[in-house]
Amino acid sequence: MALLGVSFIWGATFVVVKNALSSIGPFYFLGIRFMLAFLFLLAIYWRSLPKISWSLLLAGCLIGIFLFGGYAFQTVGLQYTTASNAGFITGLSVVLVPAFHASLNRKAPGLSATAGIILSVLGLGLLSLEESWHLNPGDALVLLCAFCFALHIITVGHFAPSFHPPTLAIIQIGTVSLVSFLLGAATETWPRHFTPSVWLALLLTAIPATALAFLIQNNVQRHTSATHTAIIFTTEPVFAAISAYLWAGEVLSLRQVFGCALILAGMLVAELGSEDRGCECGRRYNGRGTAY
Repeated sequence: MALLGVSFIWGATFVVVKNALSSIGPFYFLGIRFMLAFLFLLAIYWRSLPKISWSLLLAGCLIGIFLFGGYAFQTVGLQYTTASNAGFITGLSVVLVPAFHASLNRKAPGLSATAGIILSVLGLGLLSLEESWHLNPGDALVLLCAFCFALHIITVGHFAPSFHPPTLAIIQIGTVSLVSFLLGAATETWPRHFTPSVWLALLLTAIPATALAFLIQNNVQRHTSATHTAIIFTTEPVFAAISAYLWAGEVLSLRQVFGCALILAGMLVAELGSEDRGCECGRRYNGRGTAY
């Protein structure tokens, strides 16, 4: 339920972020968004942060690089492809997560997880694809985005049981902010003033959709598998479609409504029929920076 809440928050921010990007470059927007999230978490947890080891720092930076890659490739790719193509291709991370996990651990996903993946991918296709789908250079960039988001979920699942979750979230969020600001300084112009749409987007994304969302993910993925996390996150375009209808007047076709139903069905099949409800790595953080 916590991961479903995170997916709802992410889906609900699509409209406001799209409006904000007409007034600010994507890298500067990401830099400010993740910087505010970084400062928010640091202000809350600085007293309880354990001593940061090199292994914790490297793990957080690696996760942060994959997280940045997901956002960056998606944003740049949208300039060269349609939103429907981007939505479907990004959703392919639900297939990539169990595929990567199976190759790394030499263990195939269970029957219910496989059924959930199939239903979710079919649903994403019906929800996101238009009547015709053609390949273009932007599709390749968004495919790299899907790879990055899949690797982000896998690396969080691998490292979260071993380290202090708030510290791990702070490091990865700080990494995204730093890299975004560096690329923004090299490729974009700092806006002369922030429009109301930019302030609204930063308010909604910095704390709820970034600081709290990734803090929840780092905590919860100690207790569930990366495959189930990926399947739950396929509900993001469903919530995005609902918010677009409520706030932007976009109407779903009957085909898209059926796609939403398939996505929800895939999530329920994978979760309620789960053969593996635990974390892949089987380790738990004991509160002192070590695993047992």
